[in-house]
Amino acid sequence: MAEISPTGTSNSSPGRLMGRAFYESIGSPKYIVAPMVDRSEFAWRLLTRSYLDEERSKSLLAYTPMIHARLFRESAKYRDEHFMPTRSTLVTKEKSPDVPWLDGNPTLDRPLFVQFCANKPEDLLDAAEYVAPYCDAVDLNLGCPQGIARAGHYGAYLQEDWDTIYKMINKLHNELSVPVTAKMRILDTREKTLEYAKMILSAGASILTVHGRRREQKGHNTGVADWSVIRYLRDNLPSETVIFANGNILNSGDLEASLAATGADGIMSAEGNLSDPTIFAPPPKVYNPRQYWYGPNGKGGYRMDAVFRRYLDIIYRHSLDTEPPARKPLYIGGDPVDISGTPSAMNSEDQNPANKQKPNGKSKKYRSDPNVRAMQGHLFQLLRPLVSVHTEIRDALAKTVLGDIDGFEKVLAMVEVAVRSGLDEYDASRGAKPDVTTTADAVSESGLTPKQRTELKYQRPWWVCQPYIRRLPEEAIQVGAMTVSKKKTAKAQLRERLLGEKQPIRRTDDLKGLGLPLDQPSKELPQPALVCG
Repeated sequence: MAEISPTGTSNSSPGRLMGRAFYESIGSPKYIVAPMVDRSEFAWRLLTRSYLDEERSKSLLAYTPMIHARLFRESAKYRDEHFMPTRSTLVTKEKSPDVPWLDGNPTLDRPLFVQFCANKPEDLLDAAEYVAPYCDAVDLNLGCPQGIARAGHYGAYLQEDWDTIYKMINKLHNELSVPVTAKMRILDTREKTLEYAKMILSAGASILTVHGRRREQKGHNTGVADWSVIRYLRDNLPSETVIFANGNILNSGDLEASLAATGADGIMSAEGNLSDPTIFAPPPKVYNPRQYWYGPNGKGGYRMDAVFRRYLDIIYRHSLDTEPPARKPLYIGGDPVDISGTPSAMNSEDQNPANKQKPNGKSKKYRSDPNVRAMQGHLFQLLRPLVSVHTEIRDALAKTVLGDIDGFEKVLAMVEVAVRSGLDEYDASRGAKPDVTTTADAVSESGLTPKQRTELKYQRPWWVCQPYIRRLPEEAIQVGAMTVSKKKTAKAQLRERLLGEKQPIRRTDDLKGLGLPLDQPSKELPQPALVCG
């Protein structure tokens, strides 16, 4: 293996920007949208960027969903269904002279890294050459812990096969026109994790993203990411090595905390971004209650109805090639009845001629669009707290088939009515009981579970974007949601002995909450989206 250089690249790197020089050339982004299977597609990336001002938006780095390298290499149809830089079929590795469209559009979608899963260097290089003209780097997924990755021998299930990993990264490093990066999970000990990271960097990876969870931490066993291992890597790798930290980012307040704790150059968000695509954005510069809810003690958040509207408008403009319907202003307290409400779009099609030719999204063309395919899953993730309360909206969303844009409009109208009722009820309760924090203050700290403590810090009213709070593994075991085998128990005990007195850096939950109920129902909700890596 090649020796690692001070810049975190191999000594045989080609004459192009690498490592920190490359990172600085794309704006030194501090905030990163993670690669997520069928979830970090163009429309969602654009939605996330849309909440940032122009300068900050350009410095936000985003990853595509994980793409299967062999399938991408072999099938033009698969390429068209997963990466759409122009309106033409992606049949050549040369940059197309056609007008840029969606993925990698220089004015809308950069900087952009394209992530692949692979286990053969030739497959990875061949696939990467198709996307290289339209992205800033190609990333190798070494973190997917799901069963499909085990079956396909990729993602986190390559982490024992260092030779294959080295060969894949090094081949791209030596032969691809853009830099190669990698996303990994931590191993059982920090020392082994450091060796692993050094190997990846020595192969030629320009940037290393470290997810602070081990391979077995998934589903009910997701638990808490260990920031201390990422800090250990930061302290023991050359200072010129660019590191992104991933894990434990529930809302915007965690971003700076993670940067400080890990020493990383940038912070990546996956599930936090799915629940709240405004996670990287500050509140509006100008007071705007139709978009943002201003809660007590400075704890606010963007309204779900406003985010839903913006997301749907992006789908109209960029996937359906038409302007969205004219919409009434979103409701705020004190508005007359006819200002907002049902439906979201103006009732008269004559008020927007585009409506007369509005595509319903059900054609084969739109059904193959990854942005349209992801809509229902995104909305279940975004609206989770709301549909826990309004199960009729959950049912309507579940019945909305792929590409049924009219169906999604009806769901939006229902959401707007629900948010209106929530705002009115909240205002009424504030009038009767001005201090809404009294409920939280009255709750005994000793009587709270870890999940409830976390909810007190992060929970907002159900109509405001907020993170999905998982149970810790020990809580999941107590309620019977998961069981632990003897083998896993023994492995965990061994790991604790190896770690000794070194305690992981974890998020400290603040118990000063909003006083909102801890027992919001969650009837028959779909599972959170699959997030690999």
